[in-house]
Amino acid sequence: MPISLPNTPDETDTHLSEAVDRLRGGGVVAIPTETVYGLGADAENPAAVRRIFAIKGRPANHPLIVHIAGADRLADWCSELPAAAMALAERFWPGPLTLVLPRADRVPDAVTGGQDTVALRAPDHSLTLQLLERFGGGIAAPSANRFGRVSPTTAQHVRDDLGDAVDLVLDGGPCRIGLESTIVALVGPRPQLLRPGAIGPEALEEVLAEVDGTGWRKGWGEVVGPALEMPSEQAGAAEAAIRTPGALAAHYAPRAPLELVAAEALRPRLSALLDHGERPACLGVGERLSLPAETPFALLPADAAGYGAGLYAALRALDAAQPDRILLIAPPTGPDWLAVNDRLRRAAHGGGR
Repeated sequence: MPISLPNTPDETDTHLSEAVDRLRGGGVVAIPTETVYGLGADAENPAAVRRIFAIKGRPANHPLIVHIAGADRLADWCSELPAAAMALAERFWPGPLTLVLPRADRVPDAVTGGQDTVALRAPDHSLTLQLLERFGGGIAAPSANRFGRVSPTTAQHVRDDLGDAVDLVLDGGPCRIGLESTIVALVGPRPQLLRPGAIGPEALEEVLAEVDGTGWRKGWGEVVGPALEMPSEQAGAAEAAIRTPGALAAHYAPRAPLELVAAEALRPRLSALLDHGERPACLGVGERLSLPAETPFALLPADAAGYGAGLYAALRALDAAQPDRILLIAPPTGPDWLAVNDRLRRAAHGGGR
């Protein structure tokens, strides 16, 4: 059963002690973060890490993120520590930023998918930071759900997906951000934005511009802009160079096919599906939808942060209604919406027409 959200210091202490014992014994523990819930194991225990892959049904060559307690632990997990990496960690950790760096010898192949790099971050959640401090090592953790499906943002989502396959679920309440972390690789002459998240390119660029002597100040914008707008074949080739969590073309998907539509196209598309005997659900943004009474629907805020925080829970709720298809009104496309639109493109891959 999940460990419930602790209400007293004594309860917190008991819950954390049990989680540490499970991890040290090779167990798998679901942990809360500010982004999504993670399915965690001792990063230096290959057998425990392999359990993560088995539970999720995740390909063994798909790397995991190692969660650590803070920037002062970075040097323990990478063989090279560029000034830019430390600057980013000191500015944004704990927080939703993952850094990809040359791996240290202590990091097993099971974590990196056989690559020479490791993905590291310090999560901004008090319960998991306490767990990391007590555990004393790194916790390798992808999202705590079946591979390719919608990420969990509550402890109940984890149990709905994984049931008793998980040894323990730490309930830290709903995730504050609700979308996976920004991933930046710092393993070459220029940084690469491998996955957009709550920390956007402008914030990253501001920090990198302050780092002298790295050779990365020039050209950061040149790398970020084209990387986000590359045609799919070029994007796939770039991602293959450094395999990274959540970068597959199809990912974050509900069970029902997801189709993005423009606001003005929703009613005609909905009518066409109903005429063909389908039972669609709808997800809107900002304004309430005028829909047939029998149509399941959800509504998300019109700001990017609020939308991202509620997206996965809304997709799960609509999926639970067992529609034939989910029609989603495409959100705005400004800089604040990069992470949202990245997840939606992947979630809808192959689902629309």
